[in-house]
Amino acid sequence: MKKTRFLYMVMLFLLSFTGISAQSKNKFEKEKAEISTMLDGFNIAAAKSDYEGYFNYFADESTFIGTDATEIWSKKEFMVWAKPYFDKKRTWNFTALKRNIYFSKDGKLAWFDELLDTQMKICRGSGVVEKINGQWKVRQYVLSVTVPNDVVDKVVAEKAPIEDALIKQLKTK
Repeated sequence: MKKTRFLYMVMLFLLSFTGISAQSKNKFEKEKAEISTMLDGFNIAAAKSDYEGYFNYFADESTFIGTDATEIWSKKEFMVWAKPYFDKKRTWNFTALKRNIYFSKDGKLAWFDELLDTQMKICRGSGVVEKINGQWKVRQYVLSVTVPNDVVDKVVAEKAPIEDALIKQLKTK
């Protein structure tokens, strides 16, 4: 009788643990889908040269970090830089190939990384999003050009003359 009760307790514990684990796994599935849809819309707005639509995806206080080491902009600065490209309909067209989304324990913040198909070939987009007034908004976005390990030395040799001057300048500040 004691063995039966013990086995029953163990089975009950294991079943409840499995249920908790499954709930934790699915806890943010709805939010993941919302963020993924938002990021796809963000990319589509850029591809369509929809200036207002694109920048509405950013939080008012946000940062865009571009591929050049000097490109760190507030939303307002990025809007000024990007405006001529949107006006001339010469924007960028990024499509997610793979995306990962992670959440803070309270679910109010999420961060993501994604591989993008772009005119620069594969790039990596990463960033932080926050739910503000019921909508996910980009707080920080980082765009990086990926460099295959087999050609890193060639890329470094190509960019060295440009970035050596910047390194020297940054070290003197």
